[in-house]
Amino acid sequence: MTKSISIFGATGSVGQSTLDLVRQHPDQYNIIALTANGNATQLAALAKEFSAQVAIVADDSAYAELKQQLSGTSIEAASGPEALIAAAALGADWTMAAIVGCAGLPPTLEALRCGKTVALANKEALVSAGALMITEARKAGATLLPVDSEHNAIFQALQGGRIDQVRKITLTASGGPFRTWTREQMANVTPEQAVAHPNWDMGAKISVDSATMMNKGLELIEAHHLFPVGLENIEILVHPQSVIHSMVEYRDRSTLAQLGSPDMRIPIANTLAWPDRMITNCEPLNLADIGRLDFELPDESRFPATRIARAAIMADGAKPAMLNAANEVAVAAFLNRAVQFLDITEIVTRLLDSYSPPEPSELADIFAIDKETRVRTEQLVEELKV
Repeated sequence: MTKSISIFGATGSVGQSTLDLVRQHPDQYNIIALTANGNATQLAALAKEFSAQVAIVADDSAYAELKQQLSGTSIEAASGPEALIAAAALGADWTMAAIVGCAGLPPTLEALRCGKTVALANKEALVSAGALMITEARKAGATLLPVDSEHNAIFQALQGGRIDQVRKITLTASGGPFRTWTREQMANVTPEQAVAHPNWDMGAKISVDSATMMNKGLELIEAHHLFPVGLENIEILVHPQSVIHSMVEYRDRSTLAQLGSPDMRIPIANTLAWPDRMITNCEPLNLADIGRLDFELPDESRFPATRIARAAIMADGAKPAMLNAANEVAVAAFLNRAVQFLDITEIVTRLLDSYSPPEPSELADIFAIDKETRVRTEQLVEELKV
């Protein structure tokens, strides 16, 4: 039987990796919906290649181009946030949630409410609204599978085990391109240097998050929601080779680790075929060629992002959503050369200290916090502008 799938964020790196796996097994998957932010030409080409039922651009200004590109086909074209939610409500057996930022939260929640399987690559949604997402998934009986290599590794290491028998979870981090740099050296980092990740091929925003290690802070919050072992039992370990993606230590002191080449198609394949395994053409892991595996503790004096994120989740309430929004604005400002690299975590810290909104109880509250945080962060950016 074929599995119906929808991919939210089809033109991004995760979406492209997912479609590459579908190309390898074309008879096993039926594409329901493909979405993109504004790249109508690429989205239309993918929709036609995979015979999608519907193609949606989030940006309304790209709708006319998408409609024109799909003329003469049976593929429905649509645009805007409501169209994304409607596509999620179509109830695909498996949905890839890979829209970057809080924009991906409404369609992801809608997909969860359908009670099917959602593969989550959008860590920002879980960071901002983790409690709400977990509650909705449980209420609908949906399966939430983590796509991030670290969380997928934990998921795999927990197979056959029980969460109540876990003593410790270790998230590994590559350390990014500036792992050995001093703060003085990082003061003059350019966007080009920051997006050049040593191991992974990722988008600009995620690459900058890796360079500041904020990605590991966001993943810490994500792990806290996905794997309820207690925040004090989740640690971070720098592992430059990116071969061990995460580890789970059980109470009998047995530690299980998931290893693999740094290729996002591997964790995506795990969720796409789950509970089975699929054949892929990913590069096999050759430990003899790698030769050695190194580990070191994170240096939070040079990379304070993980400390900032831990404090945010300990404060709980609105702080994680504020952290996510402030970081998105700060990273965008850095990529636009408006602020310096070290200003990113400085801006986030100052924002978190600047105000404390009430704890969100529904999606509207989260969006209100997100909006206000972005306004305040833009003001901080103006103060620090280069």
